[in-house]
Amino acid sequence: MAQGGPRNVVISSNNGLACNEIAMSYLERGRDTLDAVVAGVNSVEDDPNDDSVGYGGLPNEEGAVELDASVMHGPTRRCGAVAGLRHIKNPSKVAKLVMEQTDHCMLVGEGALRFARAWGFKEENLLTEKSRLAWMVWKQSLRDAGGHNNWTDGLDAPGKPSARLRGAFPGADEELLAYAWDRAANPPTGTINCLALNAKGEMSGVTTTSGLAWKIPGRIGDSPIIGAGLYVDQDVGAGGSTGRGEENIRVAGGHTVVENMRKGMSPTDACLDTLKRISRNYNDDKAKLAKFSITFYALRKDGVYGSASLWSSRTRDGKTAPQRFAVNTGGKSRMEDCAYLYASF
Repeated sequence: MAQGGPRNVVISSNNGLACNEIAMSYLERGRDTLDAVVAGVNSVEDDPNDDSVGYGGLPNEEGAVELDASVMHGPTRRCGAVAGLRHIKNPSKVAKLVMEQTDHCMLVGEGALRFARAWGFKEENLLTEKSRLAWMVWKQSLRDAGGHNNWTDGLDAPGKPSARLRGAFPGADEELLAYAWDRAANPPTGTINCLALNAKGEMSGVTTTSGLAWKIPGRIGDSPIIGAGLYVDQDVGAGGSTGRGEENIRVAGGHTVVENMRKGMSPTDACLDTLKRISRNYNDDKAKLAKFSITFYALRKDGVYGSASLWSSRTRDGKTAPQRFAVNTGGKSRMEDCAYLYASF
């Protein structure tokens, strides 16, 4: 990727085009790198149409939206995180306050909520009608060994929206029903990771998520775990991840990416090597690896950046195509190709 010395650079996951432009505007005004990335991801946390982050995020199995986030500030080498936070739209802001206003690194659950309340955060219902519908469709798609479900008197087996489903949700149009059915059958593991470098060589990062859809209440993924979903070392660079958190936790992915760069790997190679460690956990069995996705992002202290995903994507005509991530080096954000470990089959 692009060469050179320290300069204003922001990278993020593929849902970060607008995020990157906000973060870049902060950098260009001389604002702190952590303020920049948090302001950037706030735009995604506030967006009800992104169902993997913040407001409108898909809930746990009981219908409650639980949010996780972490931040790292390169210049001070400090970090903060929250996990299992309910009713607060912007967990990244709360994570930043944990870093700035306490001597702790992480607050969880009810404690995190009380801390947010103490700092004046407004409690809100984070479950939108769109995400509630997806949750209800998921509930109705479940079956016991005998094919029974107490949440419905006979919903068709998963496949496509049925007439009964349309009757159960008369206010939902075909597009919304199709969305809900897809989310019920294919729960997403999205997130947003955002990393920034300024012209002074200062770095920061943030990762924020609503976590795995339909998770067991209290499940925590990689996003709020320092060294997994995010890691920043001012002397080397920054790394982060989106995708299946459990797999990232097992290889301490964010930290591994940064340590790989410390050893001299390029950002892209650092990401690919970390993916190889995940693959090795399954003896490189592609049939097992095909059941999840994960992508790493890396930004080096000299402004070089890269990203790599476990799998490529597929075009409509069946051809292999790289997944993409968002980049901003000034002006409009753009999408660039991720490297990938395996071609989708």
